[in-house]
Amino acid sequence: MKIAFLGPQASFTQLTTTQLFPNEELLPQTNILDCFNAVENGEVDKAVVPLENSIEGTVSMTLDYLYKTPEIKIEAEAVLPIAHHLMVHPDCDVEAIEKIYSHPQALAQSFHFLDSHFKGVQKQDFSSTAAAAKHVAENTDRNLAAVANQFAANLYGLKIIHRNIQDFEQNHTRFIIISKKQNVYQNENLQILGEKSGMLITLPEDHAGGLHQVLSVFAWRKMNLSKIESRTLKTGLGNYFFFINVVGEWQPILHQNALEELKALEAEVDFLGNYKEYLLES
Repeated sequence: MKIAFLGPQASFTQLTTTQLFPNEELLPQTNILDCFNAVENGEVDKAVVPLENSIEGTVSMTLDYLYKTPEIKIEAEAVLPIAHHLMVHPDCDVEAIEKIYSHPQALAQSFHFLDSHFKGVQKQDFSSTAAAAKHVAENTDRNLAAVANQFAANLYGLKIIHRNIQDFEQNHTRFIIISKKQNVYQNENLQILGEKSGMLITLPEDHAGGLHQVLSVFAWRKMNLSKIESRTLKTGLGNYFFFINVVGEWQPILHQNALEELKALEAEVDFLGNYKEYLLES
């Protein structure tokens, strides 16, 4: 089985994918869109992409592509604890570091540490934490550093000079497995955190009480929502779709009736699936 993931090698998405699919062929992709295209075009069976970080929030690109590709569903979620480390080439003069590279989210998640310990050092956005580590490893003539994970340090032969520099201990990223199927991923070796359903809802028109009507469908049935987020439809100001998570096991009558009532309200509903959420190791 072929599994695409947001690359490059040694990215946090690869750490996630190797735990979810330890015995499958893993294919790194340049960006999130490439992951979706690979699934949509049948080049791979599934893909793993980030959905949300506990500090920086939702990965908007993932939501947008879920909306644009209704044939793609969610098979499972996986939560990975994020540990950021500051690393350099072994020959680097640590006292003379001139620039620190990393993905914008990793730099944001380590902002206070970097500002305190390397206040005058330039911080430079890079396409990924792994790519930043690779860049440092390839430019040994300069005193550069990268914020990345242990896997990247091992892969590119870098020395970690500061561990766990993230500003918040509870730093986790939620990833999703996407494919053209539903409810097929099972892994007895991983801890299950719970179960949920995902859906994308578009209101028929912008009118007073429209969102309230949608939320009432879940409220009177006492269906617990763990997430509701709006994203612009990119068709004009005030036009949105909503990503909603319903917590709990699938109950055919309850859930199906809720979906039917939403459609009766003339809302467009793309049901993404009912799936398990797994906890991974950092």
